Amino acid sequence: MKKIILQVVLLCFFVHATAQKEIILKKGVVIDSVKLNDSSSESYSLYLPRQYKATEKWPIVFVVDLKGKGSNAISYFKRAAEEQGYIVAASNNTSDTLSTSQNILAFSKMYNTVIAAFSIDENRMYTSGLANGARLASALPVFIKKIKGVISCGAGIYNSEFISNQQKPYYFIGIVGKEDYNYTEMIKLRKVLNFRKIPNELLVFDGAAVWPPQKYIREALQLLRISAMFKGYEEKNNDYIKQSYTTTVEKLEELKTTKKLLNYNSELNKTISIYNSHFNIDSLIEKRKELKKNKLFKELKRNQKAIFFNEGLIKEEYSYALEEDVATYNFNNLGWWNYQMGKINERIKSKNKPTEQQGKRLLGYVNALTNETIEVLNAEKILDEEALSFLWMLKTIVAPKEYSNYIKIIANSAKNEDFDTALFYLEELLKNGYADKQSLYVIEHTGLLKITSEYNAIVAKYLKEARYELIEE
Repeated sequence: MKKIILQVVLLCFFVHATAQKEIILKKGVVIDSVKLNDSSSESYSLYLPRQYKATEKWPIVFVVDLKGKGSNAISYFKRAAEEQGYIVAASNNTSDTLSTSQNILAFSKMYNTVIAAFSIDENRMYTSGLANGARLASALPVFIKKIKGVISCGAGIYNSEFISNQQKPYYFIGIVGKEDYNYTEMIKLRKVLNFRKIPNELLVFDGAAVWPPQKYIREALQLLRISAMFKGYEEKNNDYIKQSYTTTVEKLEELKTTKKLLNYNSELNKTISIYNSHFNIDSLIEKRKELKKNKLFKELKRNQKAIFFNEGLIKEEYSYALEEDVATYNFNNLGWWNYQMGKINERIKSKNKPTEQQGKRLLGYVNALTNETIEVLNAEKILDEEALSFLWMLKTIVAPKEYSNYIKIIANSAKNEDFDTALFYLEELLKNGYADKQSLYVIEHTGLLKITSEYNAIVAKYLKEARYELIEE
């Protein structure tokens, strides 16, 4: 289809300077780099729906991407945004290497530029993100009061006090996969928000810690739109609301028929909370009462509660063990961690779906825990190389395909002339499928090690030939 060309005038704000510039933007495509202004290297990515007109006001979702690739994040919203009529924008300058305050500053520059350049409905501005990007997205309404809602994918709220201290708390929509280690956290968060009477919904899918499938993003945008209609921010469209309600009821029947009773229960509660003042939902309330008496549902609830309780204990054990091991440089405990990984992998291979999902959540938790600890140590002025060495070794156990950890150990061991350790991890690296032979000869601190017969024999064993000839004594 031929793309419609839209000519707009951007009023770009940067610090105290104002510059006016005419640019051409396409509707219906993700634009990956729109400069804030001529004098800045900062940029943002943008999606304008095909029906966008500057004469009308439009809702917008600001997506936080901590990889600095706004267009990638926006691509997950493109289809739903087109269907529901949303603008989507994302800064290309937010990053997980920056502090929270630096990221908020980068976001604010983009935010000010976008709302000045386009016809935005200031009562329908929202933020979204994935994982740590979602946590930052949940903090932004504290600093920008006009943001009315957050779509948080795979993470809870940055600080629960933020939302509870607001006079008019924003609408929190969580989306999480059952294999995401934050799954249990988000279930607990929903209970806390309900107790505090803070508007929220939780959408759950069968999947990992990734951007959710399109239908869940679409549903989240629908919920924001319906909420805006109920609050009078958008003209009420009874046909739209009725169609949304009808679709939801059909989904309920499908879940009940397929005996996905835990999902059925969540969907029932969500439908009742959204539509209770707009439709006669007595039949849904009766279905909820019937469900609570259902023997299979009771059994599933008990099993879920037991799994969550067990999972909490295991997480506490992992957290305590890692803290102790790092503090005491307990390399001897790597065997215990290897045993724990075996138990996790047994869960992942289980034919029981909830057990398999628990295993994947625990694996995600251990990786997140070790990554966070490494980040904390790397932020110190004086690096604790021994603690970092322990963590790199642990990462080869919990994430054997993350090859950079082996290389760090090889470099650090060679630096300390611990050649046996360096050679051991060289072989472990190659056993796990690493095949970039050239890089093995430029590892830091391995100037002497890489020309030894032992080093080259290991390389030749797995990669057919080594760089240096083996000299037989």
